Amino acid sequence: MSKNSKPGEFSLWSIAVPAFGPSLLFGVGEGAILPIIPLSARDMGSSLAGAALVVALIGIGSLVSNIPASIITAKFGERRGMMGAAGLSLVALLMCVFSTNLWQFGTGVFLIGAAAAVFNLARQSYLTEAVPAFLRARAMSTLGGVGRIGLFAGPFIGAFVIHLVGLTGAYWVAAVAIAAAGTLAGWLPDLVSDTSGPVKGPAPTIRSLVMAHRRVFLTVGVGILLVSAVRSSRQVVVPLWADNLGLSPAATSLIYGLSGAIDMLIFYPSGRIMDKQGRRAVAVPSMVLMGIALLLIPLTTGAATLLLAALLIGFGNGISSGLIMTLGADYAPRRGRAQFLGIWRFFSDIGGSGGPAILAGLTAVVTLSFGIAATGFLGLAAAAVLGYWIPRNKVTVQ
Repeated sequence: MSKNSKPGEFSLWSIAVPAFGPSLLFGVGEGAILPIIPLSARDMGSSLAGAALVVALIGIGSLVSNIPASIITAKFGERRGMMGAAGLSLVALLMCVFSTNLWQFGTGVFLIGAAAAVFNLARQSYLTEAVPAFLRARAMSTLGGVGRIGLFAGPFIGAFVIHLVGLTGAYWVAAVAIAAAGTLAGWLPDLVSDTSGPVKGPAPTIRSLVMAHRRVFLTVGVGILLVSAVRSSRQVVVPLWADNLGLSPAATSLIYGLSGAIDMLIFYPSGRIMDKQGRRAVAVPSMVLMGIALLLIPLTTGAATLLLAALLIGFGNGISSGLIMTLGADYAPRRGRAQFLGIWRFFSDIGGSGGPAILAGLTAVVTLSFGIAATGFLGLAAAAVLGYWIPRNKVTVQ
């Protein structure tokens, strides 16, 4: 596989099952347990606030593990990184199943987040090297899209098994799915780098990469942080506003599910547009649409109008599938690629953690409608930052 392949010489189908299959299965595993983690924490005697903190441990585990994950991937390779992450995730899931107190359970949840960081970093790094530049955005959007399909399907599969064997059934579904993901990852063809000649100079470090690419991190990186903040906030906004309107849980779930369905189904066209028209052609419209939709939500008065706003959010988020990974791959240097992507994902996770925190803080201090509107303005700010700093043409492969 060569990054210098020309159109017609490489097909995504040639690596489809080993490259995208693990992402689908890992998504199924995560989707199966995400709705169950707070219930398990409550069964162990946790308060509502404590259960919310336990759920947050997944994000915290991913956030603090991004940089170590990049070092691990650089040392052992992408394929071994994914297999090792699957193994760690299995250990963590068994800790959750057999834990006897909240501390053990919380440790297992934290390790699930850490394993996800290694897995996600390794799969992105693999595709960055394996897929030619002219197909890069389609590869990344497909990677993000199949993960979303897994997250969508996981809760339904988990619910069926829970009905048969109880609450721990969701963890066993995740264990089977992630074990299969690790097995598929082992079938990935080894990467063949097209670099030639002796390597000059010391190996890049995290610090040297930050300094060498600080302009990228302080411009496009800030835009990525804002994108992640908006994306993570949208998952909280719709249920909270539905509750504020007095909608039933069934109606809320239906609205949320339909928004997620649109989000999930339109990932491939966005990748094709990014490959053909450049990254700005998707980055700016997606953030403008999400920003406007979030600003409209406080103006909705019932299920029908909230559904329309939620569908617009889902469409805006769906067309940006793979955007963050694609931009990271565009700017990543050949030497130190994994470490660079670890820093990139760290920026993304800071935004992902900060978005709901900003929403919660503004809601507590002012009102829920003000907090949602502020999130909408973050979306418009993301569109402005990315529109200004992303080149009009595709980024030159480094």
